[in-house]
Amino acid sequence: MPLFTRRKMLQLAAFGVAAKMFPFSNLTAFAQSAGDYKALVCIFLFGGNDGDNTVVPISGPARTDYSSGRSSIAIPSGSLLPIGTVNHSTYGQTPYGLHPSLAPVHALSQNLAIVANVGTLVKPLTKDQYLSRSEPRPQSLFSHSDQQEQMQTASLIFPSTTGWGGRLSDRIRSMNAPSTFPAGVSVAGSSLLLASTQSQPARLSGNGGLRLSGSGGTSGRARTLAMQEMLDVDIGFSLAQQAYSTFSNGFGVATEMNAALDASTLTTVFPNSSLGRQLEHVAKLIEARAQLGMKRQIFFCSTGGYDTHDDQVNRHQGILAGLGAAMAAFYQATEDLGVANSVTTFSESDFGRTFQPNPNGGTDHAWGSHQLVLGGAVNAGIYGNFPTLQIDGPDSADRRRGRWIPTTGLDQYAATLATWFGLPTGDLNAVFPNLRNFPTNNLGFV
Repeated sequence: MPLFTRRKMLQLAAFGVAAKMFPFSNLTAFAQSAGDYKALVCIFLFGGNDGDNTVVPISGPARTDYSSGRSSIAIPSGSLLPIGTVNHSTYGQTPYGLHPSLAPVHALSQNLAIVANVGTLVKPLTKDQYLSRSEPRPQSLFSHSDQQEQMQTASLIFPSTTGWGGRLSDRIRSMNAPSTFPAGVSVAGSSLLLASTQSQPARLSGNGGLRLSGSGGTSGRARTLAMQEMLDVDIGFSLAQQAYSTFSNGFGVATEMNAALDASTLTTVFPNSSLGRQLEHVAKLIEARAQLGMKRQIFFCSTGGYDTHDDQVNRHQGILAGLGAAMAAFYQATEDLGVANSVTTFSESDFGRTFQPNPNGGTDHAWGSHQLVLGGAVNAGIYGNFPTLQIDGPDSADRRRGRWIPTTGLDQYAATLATWFGLPTGDLNAVFPNLRNFPTNNLGFV
């Protein structure tokens, strides 16, 4: 029996044909109410961001332990940007500050949340439980590839072919109907976070377009039309036809994305950096939300350089400066577009870094780290519990280097974002498989 009937093939090809037959400016029949629009924007910090030098105690006993443990890589207290005070279980009232390179983000502190000590957790875990192995813990801790995968899938024991963002997009798919444009869009290549079972996420190239070579100008448009017509021909071979249909669908998505980028009137100035360009593309696609018929979108961006095994002070300063500038420009763009309250940007990273530096002036792979959440709907402040900054303290999984056992699970962090996004409470456990093991599924930061 053929894998696809002619009717099914026509349905699959319809989206690509629509892009050919109906110019982007005529897609307003799909337009949705902008007032119900929401977007999540993930910025993945590849390499493992050092949370202890991103959010730092300014004074008091916590500062004493910080300065002692971090020694040569400690950020001077006077350069920190005050962000809030926490009643720490070990240190009492403790003021914290942001790394000075994050000044552009600090200027938006009324819309910024810090979520402390986030990481992959199957369930809450104490130091004794970790050392005795009496409770389950994520597989392959401290491994870049494994922890990058787990942070994107929330599957901590067995590998998963879907990401938590993809499962979320599947659950809210009806909110975007009748539009068939993908809810998930990566502007940083392939993204496991957005992988789903019901649809393919769109992927935007780094230069901001998805065009075939030679497709520009009048003759190029003729080539594009000819290509689409060839893809629409029923050749009678089911596997080949399936491949044609998939290509045709992607071709249609590419056409719409290029039209959205080309039609943009956005004037916000973004940094001339990889992350700056990615976030500019995201802003332009958000600008085109009504034409694309979107009410819910999830975007994936990424930036690297966070694997700071040496010369961390200088390297971290530079990459955080780039992050801060790009995040601030993107927030300004959402203001300019009138959607600041509808767009929430959040960070993820492989893991944190060892509290104790190595002999090269750097840090090594660890576990829990602090995350940034920025947006008009964000309830500003500090959430979660900071670790006790002692090498062999109550929060350290490592008695020699200081690897913090997370006190906020990834599932809790992501579920809070998903709840704001519109995921029904009854679907939370299907998207976040470990969430049922935690007492709180909404941390309240958005």
